Amino acid sequence: MAIHFNHTILPARDSKASADFLAEMLGLPAPRRWGPFHMVTTDNDANLDYMDTEEKVVRQHYAFLVDDAEFEQIFNRIRERNLPYWADPGQRKPGETNDHDGGRGLYFEDPNGHLLEIITRPYGSGGWNP
Repeated sequence: MAIHFNHTILPARDSKASADFLAEMLGLPAPRRWGPFHMVTTDNDANLDYMDTEEKVVRQHYAFLVDDAEFEQIFNRIRERNLPYWADPGQRKPGETNDHDGGRGLYFEDPNGHLLEIITRPYGSGGWNP
């Protein structure tokens, strides 16, 4: 049997609002509810399961591989909402995108501070371009 990534759990202050945000930003179907989770499913059937927590939310990083048209659509949504974005995970290059591996990439935060990344080329596919 092949091994496929299936799901991960993202702690959230408001799991429904967080899942709605992610689905809207990425242009994915509306989240569905399963037990304590609000689940966002990507096109490769991986689930990001938001779950409410009372504890401090520890930032995590999630990267999404998208094509050029999807990148532009997501980037437009980021700009329409006036969300901050960065070219780097350290958030030292605000308002910029990157061109690693000959593609495009950027980072932005979800309502809980999780760092979301969109890229058009997988890392290592075209050489490093810092």
